[in-house]
Amino acid sequence: MAGKTYDLTPKDVKPVKTTYRRISTRFPVPESIPILENLRKYEPVSMSGQPPVVWDRAEGVQVYDKWGNMWLDWSSGVLVTSAGHGRQEIRQAVIAQVEHGLLHNYCFPSEMRARLAEKLVACAPDKLDKAFILTTGSEAVECALKLARTYAVQKHGWHKTVMVSFNRSFHGRTLGSQLAGGIPALKTWIREPRVVPVGAGEGGGWQERPERALADQFVQVPFPDGFRTEDTSFDLFERSLAEQGVDPNQVCGVITETYQGGGASFAPKEYMQQLARWCAEHDALLIFDEIQAGFGRTGTFWGFEHYDVVPDLMTLGKALSGSLPISAVVGRADVMNLYGPGEMTSTHTGNPVCAAAALASIDLIEKENLVENARAMGEVLQGELDKLRRKYPQVIGARHGRGLVAGLHMVKSGSKEPDGDLAFRVVANCARKGLLMFSPVGFGGGTVKVSPPLVIGEEAIMDGIAALDEAIAEAL
Repeated sequence: MAGKTYDLTPKDVKPVKTTYRRISTRFPVPESIPILENLRKYEPVSMSGQPPVVWDRAEGVQVYDKWGNMWLDWSSGVLVTSAGHGRQEIRQAVIAQVEHGLLHNYCFPSEMRARLAEKLVACAPDKLDKAFILTTGSEAVECALKLARTYAVQKHGWHKTVMVSFNRSFHGRTLGSQLAGGIPALKTWIREPRVVPVGAGEGGGWQERPERALADQFVQVPFPDGFRTEDTSFDLFERSLAEQGVDPNQVCGVITETYQGGGASFAPKEYMQQLARWCAEHDALLIFDEIQAGFGRTGTFWGFEHYDVVPDLMTLGKALSGSLPISAVVGRADVMNLYGPGEMTSTHTGNPVCAAAALASIDLIEKENLVENARAMGEVLQGELDKLRRKYPQVIGARHGRGLVAGLHMVKSGSKEPDGDLAFRVVANCARKGLLMFSPVGFGGGTVKVSPPLVIGEEAIMDGIAALDEAIAEAL
């Protein structure tokens, strides 16, 4: 379960000087070590899992430290800065709101929250006509799960509480989002008792719980990525439910990442269309987790546009503001209105400063045609990554992705077994060469994830590809 930690011993590295990358010191930078050591001293060890680059500022597609180094960023700060780092328009929107004098207003009305809710509904497909603005992706997922179960129970009864999700999926770090997730290693802290106390005193005791225990109400089925799950037929979905003893009429909802973030893996279009029809037939809500995919990342404004389906609920986050913590659930009015006044709230809902950043970020994505740039530059990026896959066929098992998100699935030579050690070496080598990516993700920690800001151009892509090629060769 434990991840890998980067060595903090400064080492001599080859100087790098290109238009987009500059490394002129030892790495990690000697002067940065006290900061890194302080972080390791005062933060939990879980926070030490990223390359030891101490960010000082960031602009466009580049990240800078204090000591003269510059990285081409292929992380977007974990897919947040889609409109580019440090955009002046977003900064000015934040400054203007701060200077206006309203920093927080809880659930009391504000014009800024009203503007953002209206904007999110305007950007969404027609049947999604309510927006609930929250703070984190996990919070949005928790809310969507709650709404799906509430809808099913109120309409059909307590037999309809099973939430279906997919193997290898990731939906967040909180209890509900990790129950919905499909990564067993992340659930080892969750223990659900199978018996409950009844009565009290001498006559009390324990009995088997008659309904499904909470953890058993979240079931996973294989995700049809065509690589780790070669069977991409919808029949596999139905068989998998049957094998786990789940009747379709017990299902309250199906939640799926539009693409699986751990591998940048998409399902076939026909599969998703069949899934949407299945959900409609069984009155189970279809929930798309768009936290990574939304706002142009895949070359369409919403990632689910690739499937020609519309969900009942979608969760948003990350690129929503391009900077500050904010998320949302957008969905059908009959579902979003299930709770009455004051019954579904959040302390920082629609925080005015975060909402100002979000409105500015969405405006940039629209005005600068960044969705189209993601599509066009995505064709370049995916093509170049395919060339690397052909160059290193024994260790790159697959290249998944669309638009400006991709995953190189690193494997042990000639197999499908993930090679997390190799993926880690590749990312570490990239950091020394001025190409910044977050640590490997996905199944077995074997995926090198590529997700640059949507403002990237072809010259920067080619510069990054050159560094990645060198990093793979050296890792081998």
